[in-house]
Amino acid sequence: MLNTISLRHIGILMILLKSALIIFFILQIIFFSTEGNPLSFNNDIFIFIAAGFAAQLIDGALGMAYGVSCNSLLLGFGIPPALASASIHTAEVFTTGVSGLSHLLLRNVNRRLLLKIAIPGVIGSAAGAFLISNIFDGGIIKPVISGYLLLMGVLILRKSLSKAEIVPQTRTGKVSFLGLVGGFFDAIGGGGWGPIVTTNLIHRGNTPKQTIGTVNTAEFFVSFVSTGIFIFFLGVQNWQIVLGLIIGGVIASPIGALLAGKIKPKILMTLVGITIITISAITIIKALM
Repeated sequence: MLNTISLRHIGILMILLKSALIIFFILQIIFFSTEGNPLSFNNDIFIFIAAGFAAQLIDGALGMAYGVSCNSLLLGFGIPPALASASIHTAEVFTTGVSGLSHLLLRNVNRRLLLKIAIPGVIGSAAGAFLISNIFDGGIIKPVISGYLLLMGVLILRKSLSKAEIVPQTRTGKVSFLGLVGGFFDAIGGGGWGPIVTTNLIHRGNTPKQTIGTVNTAEFFVSFVSTGIFIFFLGVQNWQIVLGLIIGGVIASPIGALLAGKIKPKILMTLVGITIITISAITIIKALM
C-alpha cells in the first residue's frame, strides 16, 4: 500500500492538514479565546517575526535546530521558558509545512526514506507529547541526548574534513527505529527531530541535500501530531508570539530549502557538524550550571 503513495500525494496531504489546522485556530480565536482580544498586537511582534525567520533559515538549510535556535532567541528576549516552548510547538507545524513543500518542489525528498522515518516518527512524537503533558519533565533527559549528539557532531565534522570525496547515496535500511526515537525525544525535549535524525542519516553516508529535505518534510507530520496533543492538554497561549514565529518562519522556509540544494555536500556536512556540536555543548553546560 505504501508503494502507491507518491510525493504528490504527500504534498496534498500536507496542504489539507495545514488547512484544517488554520480553520481550527480561526475558530479557537473567535469562539474560545480567553485572552480578551487575542489579535491585539504591539511592536514586539516584529521581534518574534525576526526570531522565527532566523530559526527557520537555519533549520531549512541545515535540517535541524529550529526548536533550539528559536527557544534560545525567545529566552534571550525575556520570554518565560514554558510560554516559549508552547509557542514554538504551535508555530512549528506551519513552518515545517512550508519548508517541506518547498523541499518537495525542489526535489530534495526521497519518498521511500520519508515514509520509513515519518510513520514511526509520528508514533514516537505522540507518545512523547502525551508523557511530557501529563507525567514528567523532558528537561531532565536533555543533557543525555545532547551528549550523544555532541559525539555524532564530532564524527560528522571529522568526516566532512577528511580528504575522501562524499559519494551521493541514499540508505533507507533500518531507519524506522531512528524515526521513532527522533519523534519521541523531539516531543519530550522540546526539539531534537532534526539533530537526531539528520545527524544519524548523514553520518551513515546519506547525501546531505536529500537527507535535509526528507527530514524536514517528515518533520511536518511529527510536529502536527505533537502540536495537536499539546493543544489538547495545554491550549494555545499568546497569539502574538505564535503568529510572529509563523510569519517569520514561513518567509524563511523557501529560502532555507533553496540554500540546502545549493550548498556543496562537504560544506553542508561541515556546517551540520559545527551546528550540532555548538548546540549540544551549550545544552550540556547549561545543565551543569
